[in-house]
Amino acid sequence: MTKFKSPANYWPILLTLVRIAIGWQFLYEGIVKLNMSGWSSAPYLSGSKWILAPFFHWMAANPAITSFVDFLNIWGLILAGLGLMLGLFARWASLGGAIMLLFYFSAYPPIPGYMQGIPIEGNYLWVNKTLIEFFIVSSFIFISSSKLYGIDRIYRLWKDEKARQPVSPVSDPGKEGLDRREVLKNLISVPAIGAFAYAFYRKKKWDSFEEKLLNMDGIDANSGATLLKFNYSSLSDLKGQLPTGAIKYTDENGNPANFELSRLFMGGNLIGGWAHARDLIYVSKLVKTYHTDEKVLQTLALGEKCGMNAIIANPQLGRILQKYRHEFKGKMKFISDCGTNLDFLQGIKLSVAANFDAMYCQGEITDRWTDAAYDDGTGKTLEQRMEIMKQGLEEIRRHGKPAGIGAHRIEAIKVCVNHGLKPDFWVKTSHDHSYWSAQNTGSWKDNIFDFDPGETVRYMATLEEPWIAFKVLAAGAIKPEDGLKYAFMHGADFVCMGMYDFQIVEDVNIALDTLDKLEGRTRAWMA
Repeated sequence: MTKFKSPANYWPILLTLVRIAIGWQFLYEGIVKLNMSGWSSAPYLSGSKWILAPFFHWMAANPAITSFVDFLNIWGLILAGLGLMLGLFARWASLGGAIMLLFYFSAYPPIPGYMQGIPIEGNYLWVNKTLIEFFIVSSFIFISSSKLYGIDRIYRLWKDEKARQPVSPVSDPGKEGLDRREVLKNLISVPAIGAFAYAFYRKKKWDSFEEKLLNMDGIDANSGATLLKFNYSSLSDLKGQLPTGAIKYTDENGNPANFELSRLFMGGNLIGGWAHARDLIYVSKLVKTYHTDEKVLQTLALGEKCGMNAIIANPQLGRILQKYRHEFKGKMKFISDCGTNLDFLQGIKLSVAANFDAMYCQGEITDRWTDAAYDDGTGKTLEQRMEIMKQGLEEIRRHGKPAGIGAHRIEAIKVCVNHGLKPDFWVKTSHDHSYWSAQNTGSWKDNIFDFDPGETVRYMATLEEPWIAFKVLAAGAIKPEDGLKYAFMHGADFVCMGMYDFQIVEDVNIALDTLDKLEGRTRAWMA
């Protein structure tokens, strides 16, 4: 009958493998940073938001200290990784690794309100993978080198055997000697180092091949969409902070107030998944897949860092926006389009519950309600619908919020004005028809959003309220430099523009350049 060993006999092997795996990670992290040209810990340190943030910011602001931190970080990871993998000075390697992990955790702990700027791989509350790894590595500090396999154990056994030899020339069967089998068991890390070297070599070889291929000239395949090298701007490329303007309104106490907005701010369609993509029916699903809660929070945080202080969104996004406000301590202002099932008043109710900072009647609602021939099935006349819009503006103001009206068609704006509606601001589409798919058929198409650009420019110039322009890129058909220039040149006081996280810095820089060189504006700034 086969006699199985007790599970207790296998724990040294299991813990040794755990130690080797953590060492592998440390070693690779250090080597990657060593080989990465221009790598610095400064961005990581400067992004900390927790109570130790002043200390980390001080380190990031001093080049000499940052260089020293970089040196300690790189070589600490490499030496700790080698020590853990080989079981060489494993206690000291564990101590060094634990200290580094504790610093990493202290800079970005997963505590609500201090998560801004950290890349999130999962969902954490107080405990994350860094903290768990810290406790595991710390445990190796207190485990005797004689208990786990490695070079430390070989040395320990050799030392013990040498100390016993003068006492008794006869080997003690109760003690493990330094025989060949014992040496081989303790050199278990050597194959791991070999596997690491091979894996690193293969990856470097592939990276080198990929880089070479992407940089080759004269290859037809590179001229298409087969292989594209994409680099997007980082915060270090930001040219400055966006200028602001103010929308005048009446607060909850009946006093005049200013609602300050950056000249360029964010749109919520891409974040919410309502992507206009003409005939590409999969795009909305693709956008929703990309914009997880974590990605939305990171996108908002990046936009705020770049000087954009607001976003227009649907009431349905109130949950994620409030999560950003409370967990990230963000200062972004949330402007609701109140677009809930074409029910303006219900949209206001939901927006107030979600504590939006400003509200307006969604463009699609205004377009429909101002059309005398529109039939919503309730039998309401044009005058009755205009009265509902007036009540909506009053309800928003009753809560001390700026109240606006949006529209795609300039005729809708005219109807509102003719019925005596006077919002605090307008939200109107603005773009020319210079792109190839602009075919003005007079009916709604997913290729055109400002049906009469010339009349939009002429009529909006007669209005005294601030104008927020949207769809300035015609849902991605116009280049940002062209769309922003057109909107600001032709009277828009602010531009709301949907953008992915990798477009934010570039779009802000384009807006800064556009506003700096703007000449011949057709309308006075109203905010």
